[in-house]
Amino acid sequence: MTRPSAPGPEPDLPVEREEISDLLLVRRAQKEDLGSYDALVRRYQERIYATVYHMTSNHEDANDLTQETFIKAFRALKSFKGDSSFYTWIYRIAVNKTINFLKQRKNRVQLSLNDVDFSAENDPDLVALISDKNPRRDLNLSELQEKLNGAMQKLSEHHRMVVTLHDVQGLSHEEIGKIMDCNIGTVRSRLFYARQQMQAYLSDYLK
Repeated sequence: MTRPSAPGPEPDLPVEREEISDLLLVRRAQKEDLGSYDALVRRYQERIYATVYHMTSNHEDANDLTQETFIKAFRALKSFKGDSSFYTWIYRIAVNKTINFLKQRKNRVQLSLNDVDFSAENDPDLVALISDKNPRRDLNLSELQEKLNGAMQKLSEHHRMVVTLHDVQGLSHEEIGKIMDCNIGTVRSRLFYARQQMQAYLSDYLK
């Protein structure tokens, strides 16, 4: 009886779509490959939404602005030359759209407890701002989130954005500078000022 032959080497597995580089997906999308653009949307949609939400504190506005960001990016895709990463390019569109929206919304206050989920536990710098100075160690997380959101909404659009991108999204000073079209020194200055302002807004709570 003939012995079965040993199994050969595993065939090369197909490359997962998520592993394809942004630039390759962009080049394909520029040639009317909608599937490639959908892949880019899936790759960055959650992060763009989170950034916009932390700026607006409103789920409906964040959904609308996120959708508008990807629509605008698709329409402008042929102008993308690859001088910066797609990631930086799409963030810049989202940031500009959100800042313009907030300027138009200045007279409209929309901050409710139902919309407050700042994810304070993922914000060590901001949590430390309160917990290190607040003797009430039994602080309720929802109360902390409410206070942080209230303080965030009092910041200017640019200062709120730099806190969101750095402390919430975890982007580097260099990445934020590219997105907000400013140098690293300006990013650091805005971040320092924003944290000082938040500490001042929270001063009564910290007593």
